[in-house]
Amino acid sequence: MPLGDPHGANFEYTVEGLPESIHVCTIPVKDVSRAIGFYTDILCMELLEKDDEVAYLIRGACRIILRRSQTTGIDTGLYFGVDSPYNTRRRLIDEGVVFVQEPKHGPFGTFCSIRDDDANVIHLIETKAEFRI
Repeated sequence: MPLGDPHGANFEYTVEGLPESIHVCTIPVKDVSRAIGFYTDILCMELLEKDDEVAYLIRGACRIILRRSQTTGIDTGLYFGVDSPYNTRRRLIDEGVVFVQEPKHGPFGTFCSIRDDDANVIHLIETKAEFRI
């Protein structure tokens, strides 16, 4: 009997239950209260809830959790979707954000990379890109 089928029927799996998107991501920060400023003031995210250990933020379909950690300054591997990495770069340069990768073409579209206030690397990728296969 397949796990998850309490009736023991023969069920053929197709795409049911497979991941379709990243729903929430976690970013490590040293000080949650201080880190909130970067994400709300610079990336215009809305703060939903916070305490000393964790903060929950949202902007559109982008949901992040800032979690207190002694380990920061990592490449998060996260790619936030933006309309244009070029427009984002122009906007964030005016805010003093540090870029670690200028806009560059990749297999999933054009992307650039920034550092948050905890030196974590976050990537920003265009959402309307044509995939190269």
